[in-house]
Amino acid sequence: MILSGLIAVLLLGGLLAWFSEPWHKDAPRFVSLAALTADACLVTCLFAESGPAPSGWIQQLDWAWIPRFGIGFHLGVDGLSLLLLALSVFLGFMAVVCSWTEIQQRTGFFHFNLLWTLAGVLGVFLALDLFLFFFFWEVMLIPMYFLIVLWGHENRAYAAMKFFIFTQVGGLMLLIAILGLVFLRPGGSVSFDYFDLLDSHLKPEAERWIMLGFFIAFVVKLPCVPFHTWLPDAHTQAPTGGSVLLAGVLLKTGAYGLLRFVLPLFPHAAHEFAPVAMVLGAASILYAAKLAFAQTDIKRLIAYTSVSHMGFVLLGVFAFNAWGLQGAVMTMLAHGVSSSALFIIAGALQERLHLREMAGMGGLWVRVPRIGAIALFFAVAALGLPGLGNFIGEFLVLLGAFQVNVAVTALAALGLVAAPVYALNLVQKVFFGAPQIPALRDFGRREILMMLVLVAALVGMGLYPQALLALSNAAIDGLAQAWPIKGSPL
Repeated sequence: MILSGLIAVLLLGGLLAWFSEPWHKDAPRFVSLAALTADACLVTCLFAESGPAPSGWIQQLDWAWIPRFGIGFHLGVDGLSLLLLALSVFLGFMAVVCSWTEIQQRTGFFHFNLLWTLAGVLGVFLALDLFLFFFFWEVMLIPMYFLIVLWGHENRAYAAMKFFIFTQVGGLMLLIAILGLVFLRPGGSVSFDYFDLLDSHLKPEAERWIMLGFFIAFVVKLPCVPFHTWLPDAHTQAPTGGSVLLAGVLLKTGAYGLLRFVLPLFPHAAHEFAPVAMVLGAASILYAAKLAFAQTDIKRLIAYTSVSHMGFVLLGVFAFNAWGLQGAVMTMLAHGVSSSALFIIAGALQERLHLREMAGMGGLWVRVPRIGAIALFFAVAALGLPGLGNFIGEFLVLLGAFQVNVAVTALAALGLVAAPVYALNLVQKVFFGAPQIPALRDFGRREILMMLVLVAALVGMGLYPQALLALSNAAIDGLAQAWPIKGSPL
């Protein structure tokens, strides 16, 4: 019941948060924290059940749902999904806390949408029935649309609609691909169950086209070039809590889909397509880094860094070896923390200054030294400073990709040169130079505590990554057995 409880608590908590607003203006916030605390306890129980290095699936739940069409309510968690569950709940806390003073209107409906977005995300990470997976894929999009369009900034309607159109077109391709996989596989029975579909034995041409449908749906959400254009607009206009969920959690559903479905369900087609996918990953790294350097809006700059870093994930996934896959998982986790922190800082500055243009910010180091010091830490984390989680992930990705394609890896490695340029450019323009603001409120105790927790998480990933690698190792080994592994597995 733990798996269904993870989703049910957030769904019920969202409804209670919505209807609790008339009681007290802060009631929805405390309801959200209570729901996330309950989910954190459930995730802790899964960690205790899994042990330090789980082998295979930790827990599954399989109920009949629509048996006539081979659809079941099938949930499951392994080391990979457990890490992403923990990341989602952790960043859910951050989203609630960072929205404490920013969101003052319709707080109940805001927290309803926030918790339902998280419920959809957790459902995506748990679903082992492809119809159920698609159901949760759609559930998480609608409340995120409302978060942007109702609590966003000046161009929120345009950004929300663009986000919705891109993700819905990707979702439509995903649905068509799922139906193609179910009805074109040999055999008389119809089943949407993940384990039944693992041995589909499709014809090569059908496998290629269906794999491409899954791939496009997932890289739209990742996103990678050229499917990335919705992300900067969505991030720029979203409220801070929405940006935290979008960068830290929703983007990871696309990467998870590649790992969980594309590689195991279509090993031959994915292996054939790997050179193209790796080139797209390297292009995303370099092109988005260039665009990040050219931005004058602080939130757009951070958004483009997300596209660049998720390019490393795509590169690692299609390296087709354990080094690359583990690097992709580490990059997902570390990027979730570091990008969320940067968006929280950008949101705090926008709340205080009522602007996002870096040209109007300079010299803030002397005005808000606590914000400056924390921003510098996460800026150097984003550029891949050794000792922090981002470095571990990107290093493993490049190590795995190097064994497969030296030329693409060399191009991708240029991203490690571009990252310091845009990261330090952000710090220079915002925090140094002649002060332009006479006085400004620095981080308070609530914000400092929140940021220190994020700092501790990123340092822990960098100094002791083996704890996370051991958790995902069994899942990665299971994925890697479908093809010849080049290099040594972790």
